[in-house]
Amino acid sequence: MLRKLVRYFLLSLVVLLAFLSSALLAMRFAIHGREVRVPRLTGLTPAEAERLANAEGLVLSVESRFYTVSVPEGRIVSQSPAAETRVRRGWKVVVAESLGPQRAAIPNLIGQSEHAADINIGRHGLAIGSVGTMHLPGARPGTVVAQIPPPDAKDASSPKVGLLLAADDNAQNYVMPNFVGRPVSESVSAVEKAGFTVGRVQTVDASAPSGTVVKQRPAAGQKVAAQATIDFEVQR
Repeated sequence: MLRKLVRYFLLSLVVLLAFLSSALLAMRFAIHGREVRVPRLTGLTPAEAERLANAEGLVLSVESRFYTVSVPEGRIVSQSPAAETRVRRGWKVVVAESLGPQRAAIPNLIGQSEHAADINIGRHGLAIGSVGTMHLPGARPGTVVAQIPPPDAKDASSPKVGLLLAADDNAQNYVMPNFVGRPVSESVSAVEKAGFTVGRVQTVDASAPSGTVVKQRPAAGQKVAAQATIDFEVQR
């Protein structure tokens, strides 16, 4: 009886393993059956590339445009994933389109407002790229202080022009340190070395050692601009 049970158990185990192997093999074929090879799209027009991609069950997305002398204008420059890569149906293929050789002149935008720069860029058939800000003493807030590509560049790769603007709060700020309790001579020396101006130094009667700072303006922790004037009240 025991031998029969063992025989039935082993037979059932073999059947189960065969079933699992068949299931895994079927799943593998099913997965690979939904895979396709990415066609070569470089050199085609976007319309041609889209038809070819759609025929393979893929989605085409033109996400950038570049100047190049190696690929005619209106043709695909690059693609991702690369040709012959195996992907699932419905995968998005990202491509870049050639604008041909650079023909648009890069205007000089330095000193212009962002709005004026935008208009100027549009007139040249270009577009604004990334826009950043920085503190630059002496520059008018909100104006262009740098651009990429630079003015009159002949080797631009993209029709987008990046701008760097002077910050609206263009004065460089510092955090006021605490001078209270420190000797006035030491405090005055520190202020002058930091490039600030010492203003009024007034002596007062307070419960503090003689010659020490008992009050300051601006107060400790406040933001102050470069070359700010700092006043002290000092114990007699």
